[in-house]
Amino acid sequence: MGRVSTFYDEIGGMDTIRTVVDTFYEGVAQDPLLRPMYPEEDLGPAADRFALFLAQYWGGPGTYSETRGHPRLRMRHAPFEVTPTAAQHWLVHFRAGLDKAALTPEQDAKLWDYVTHAAQFMVNTNEVPQGPSGGSPAGDLLEP
Repeated sequence: MGRVSTFYDEIGGMDTIRTVVDTFYEGVAQDPLLRPMYPEEDLGPAADRFALFLAQYWGGPGTYSETRGHPRLRMRHAPFEVTPTAAQHWLVHFRAGLDKAALTPEQDAKLWDYVTHAAQFMVNTNEVPQGPSGGSPAGDLLEP
């Protein structure tokens, strides 16, 4: 019997994951809020880890756990101040990756639902009020 088809297979496997992740990191590299959260000069290793994580999560090879152990996402992100604004920036760049991957609407919605919940889960620091209104300059980043 062959292996059961997974969502990873359905979306095109690692090629699609790499399209999303590489586009995401192109945005992160230019983002003044997010770039400092990636201390490595070369974002390639971070992109590789993220691609392996997403591939495994969606039913692809278990390489991430084999090389890194349990994902422990909140622990791995704990050293960084992940604010609601940072989460929104993160989502903007992931959205660009999904757009470039050109998945079906159903596939796109499934991935987007997962990452929007994951982004909220990773928030570990409240915003510091900015100016008299206390508003965030990036609050509308996801609006068309």
